[in-house]
Amino acid sequence: MECEVQSGELLTVASDLAVMLYAEDEALPPSVVELCEAGDATGRFKQQTLLYPRGVLPMRRLLLLGMGKRSSITADTVRQAAALAVQRAQELKVATYHIGYNGNLPLTPAVFGQAFAEGSELGAYRYTRYKSDREETPTPRAILQAGSDAEAAVVSARRGQVIARAATFARDLANGPGNEVTPAFLGQTALELGERLGLKVTVLDKPQLIEQGFGGILAVGQGSANEPRFIVMEYGTAGQGPTICLVGKGITFDTGGISIKPAERMDDMKMDMSGAAAVLGTMQAVAELQLPLHVVGIVCAAENMPSGTAYRPGDIVRTLSGKTIEVLNTDAEGRIVLADGLFYAQRYQPAAIVDLATLTGAIMVALGPHAIGLMGNNQELANRLIAAGEATAERVWQLPLWDEYRDAMKSDIADLKNTGGRYGGAITAAGFLAAFVGDYPWAHLDIAGTAWVDKPTRAYQSRGATGIGVRLLVELLQGYVEKSA
Repeated sequence: MECEVQSGELLTVASDLAVMLYAEDEALPPSVVELCEAGDATGRFKQQTLLYPRGVLPMRRLLLLGMGKRSSITADTVRQAAALAVQRAQELKVATYHIGYNGNLPLTPAVFGQAFAEGSELGAYRYTRYKSDREETPTPRAILQAGSDAEAAVVSARRGQVIARAATFARDLANGPGNEVTPAFLGQTALELGERLGLKVTVLDKPQLIEQGFGGILAVGQGSANEPRFIVMEYGTAGQGPTICLVGKGITFDTGGISIKPAERMDDMKMDMSGAAAVLGTMQAVAELQLPLHVVGIVCAAENMPSGTAYRPGDIVRTLSGKTIEVLNTDAEGRIVLADGLFYAQRYQPAAIVDLATLTGAIMVALGPHAIGLMGNNQELANRLIAAGEATAERVWQLPLWDEYRDAMKSDIADLKNTGGRYGGAITAAGFLAAFVGDYPWAHLDIAGTAWVDKPTRAYQSRGATGIGVRLLVELLQGYVEKSA
């Protein structure tokens, strides 16, 4: 959708729809109060009151949208309010609407402008690609009336729209069906992204994976007719800024393999490549924002299927690092493909490695749909991610990664085993991954509980893929830009 920022006051603009954001502890303008009955508009967060000024004010409709107490307003309050505004504009079928805040901004114009653009873009999103009767009506154009702060808000709104579009790109990928979004499809998508944005992209196919020894990815993918891919996207060059490696789990469909999953909800397993989708989306945003960093996006793509050629419980897999894995459960496949990707990232001698994966059901039990599980070997990197999570509302919660959890992944007959049992499963999975990152600062983000929602918990979400990780990673990377400036 289109988002613009203009100077001028909201109540002076003639439009089909004006949206006034207001706090419950700030007085509405007298001209608006006259249009309301007592108790109609309290300012409670997300409360909507639609008014028809009938010539008293220049707009046809005025939507009052509550923001809660002024002291509690955050960037995410604005994101959600902007999402509710665009959804109401879609419902009313207006081509353009104006939106503004009543009173003094409780946030800087830059923060407000970015949050407005993100919420508007994300709130307008619906995945309708395969609906033959979908309406082709255009998404409304949103215009932020920022008063005298317009100039400061323009740049940040543009930035917000770039980031939100990258997140919706990730949503599209994770919402896509497994018969279309295959490892080869992800590889082709990366190549097209590179051509469009000037990224250096390498896609390794099965013969190249065999030649170079990517035993983890090959093992997981060997049961499928859709052959695996290993994808590397590189923005910038070493020395341009700190090198940050982002590694995404790209299981384009996960049946569980020979250790097959129950039929119920298996259809959702098209989203098991949400970590890969987040990496692809982040690389798009990094290139469009032209961040002065060296960012390497790595995607480990395979389809986990049962067949006569599938890998089995009891198999021993030799990974790219040379370390061996005893397979106890073929449904613990994500960590096996990530083993190759994480080891590969070491060749860039990065300042940080961050992996994203829908890795464990255990993290869903522990944290539900509200937080990403964070584990790693470097507290400074963990603190950066925690701060980025608070800024973006893609919150992370740190769990311990003591030696006992790593020891739980040792095998009697190989270097490692791919499951450590029922208890502490999210952490033991991270303990497994820790064996492949060397001494480089590393953080693991388990997004299994947050990558997909059946019942949205925020106004800018819709059922299905959330695009989680894109806004978080861009905020993290921006922190490296500011530190190196």
